[in-house]
Amino acid sequence: MALLSFRKNKDVAETPVNPQLEAFLQDYSIEVMPRTAEKVENFRDLLPAGTRVYIAHIEGTPIEDMVATAKRLAADGYEVMPHFPARIIKDEATLADWIARYQGEANVNEALLLAGGVTEPHGAYHSSMQLLESGQFDKAGFKRLHVAGHPEGNRDIDKDGSDKNVQEALRWKQKFSDTTDAQMALATQFAFEAKPIIAWADAIKEAGIALPIHIGIAGPAKLQTMIKFAIACGVGPSLKVLQKRAKDVSKLLLPFEPTDVLTELAAHKAANPDFNVTNVHFFPLGGIKTNANWAIANGGASAVPASQS
Repeated sequence: MALLSFRKNKDVAETPVNPQLEAFLQDYSIEVMPRTAEKVENFRDLLPAGTRVYIAHIEGTPIEDMVATAKRLAADGYEVMPHFPARIIKDEATLADWIARYQGEANVNEALLLAGGVTEPHGAYHSSMQLLESGQFDKAGFKRLHVAGHPEGNRDIDKDGSDKNVQEALRWKQKFSDTTDAQMALATQFAFEAKPIIAWADAIKEAGIALPIHIGIAGPAKLQTMIKFAIACGVGPSLKVLQKRAKDVSKLLLPFEPTDVLTELAAHKAANPDFNVTNVHFFPLGGIKTNANWAIANGGASAVPASQS
């Protein structure tokens, strides 16, 4: 049996650390929004140096707020990856302007490209593939481009419940990666159960998708909060994990933590080093500080610089 190590900081009591989980959490990333980032007095107290921080671009958020958040995080020594949601970008001039602002003001050279949560496109783009095809990111010298992955499918893309269109998009993105210099990875929607994640990751690998997977995981939050976000984000079969817990009155008011799903994924990674899930990406549904302290308590404080991923 592996020996347990310990992690401690001023906000986290000394706790034993599962070495497999600690290894799996190395180089984790986390997502923020401008309004949630404003509530954090000092990110350096919470996140390891070099952590990749995604900045979610929700419809209606001014680009000035996005760039200001990126500039702050970059100045604090973090790898910044803003969202570029295709459906809220009006035209190519707007896309070029956003890229130029991020690059010029915050020295950003990474992006997460996705369709976005709105139903009707605001302009010329409706998919991340169109953003890739624009050539704007290559022209600006962006070195890393992440795209979305869906371990439990996506009803917005495949309304019949199949995964036909999702798989076709993955094959297109793999070909783009194979024929360009872009460093690409799949950043996924969050799920709550390890076995379906493992099955999906194995299936796309067998289908020839070699892009590394940064698995989306919901950070600690109240169960009611978790269920609300899971339904809103279209989480699939693994939602039953939350629903089962909700039936237990003794657990209803307790925070739901990602310990079980991550421990199982970490054990699988330890037993299968070529497992294509390479990184953990946190959605801090219960707050950035709560999520960061959970990561610290479980070994995430020793993460290596994100630029090495």
